[in-house]
Amino acid sequence: MDVNSVAAGEVDITYEASGPDMGQPILLLHGWPDDPRTFDGVVPTLNAAGWRTIVPYWRGCGPTKFLDPQAPRTGETAALATDILAFMDALGFSRLPVVGHDWGARVAYLLAAARPQRVASIAAMSVPWAPGRIGVPPLPQVRAFWYQWFMNTEPGAAFVRENPLAFAREQWVAWSPPGPWFTDETFGKTAPSLQNPDWAAVTLNFYRSRWGADAPDPRLSDLTREAEAASGIAVPTLVIHGAADTCVLPASFAGQEQHFTGTFRKVELEGVGHFPTREAPDKVAEALLTHLGEVGEH
Repeated sequence: MDVNSVAAGEVDITYEASGPDMGQPILLLHGWPDDPRTFDGVVPTLNAAGWRTIVPYWRGCGPTKFLDPQAPRTGETAALATDILAFMDALGFSRLPVVGHDWGARVAYLLAAARPQRVASIAAMSVPWAPGRIGVPPLPQVRAFWYQWFMNTEPGAAFVRENPLAFAREQWVAWSPPGPWFTDETFGKTAPSLQNPDWAAVTLNFYRSRWGADAPDPRLSDLTREAEAASGIAVPTLVIHGAADTCVLPASFAGQEQHFTGTFRKVELEGVGHFPTREAPDKVAEALLTHLGEVGEH
């Protein structure tokens, strides 16, 4: 595995690349609260199939850093997507297949909706998509989103700033069934990434800007508006989610196919929670390779 960094817009993005040097590149975008270690069980299978995997750390995560110490620590999905577009430009990629989990899935959807010419296909895990601006979900999902409402209060935000690791670990505990996928050692490998000095600020802005506690960044209004105006997604899409996810409830994925005009496939994994790449990496890798083969990639 090669670890490199590149200036991409507002941030210097650290990323991991592995697989054949001349292999077809594929972008893997991790979720929250997580880091590239979430793909450790999937990457070897993709590499063995000839894919060159590229796995960046988000702004505020791991070694990725802001170039300007005074830059606002914006965490909006459009900011993350802007980082990825600049990252692709910096590496010389005009178009790539994109795999995303959680935050990474939201970015994959935004790119497919607003910049479809940049993504050859998308695979989105643990998050659904629907047209328009996000609204208040059904009450069972409202209850599952406790952590988002918590961060939209001032005491909750202060807690996250003061206890980032404890808060992150609680999500791992709460969102998936217990199992060998989650040990102190496993969490310990990701914990340093969550100690980036900007992690809490980016995290809080992601969720507070979504529900109104933080004002949206006006620099991102055009991209956000374009994404929200999309009536559907034409990019070939695979959606993977866990049937035992207690963060984004399985009911949230019902009827997804109506929003996708291109190739669409949904895979529900029994007994799996919010972290499919960690809980069932072999099944995820198999689904990804099938998806990539079906859409003519590689």
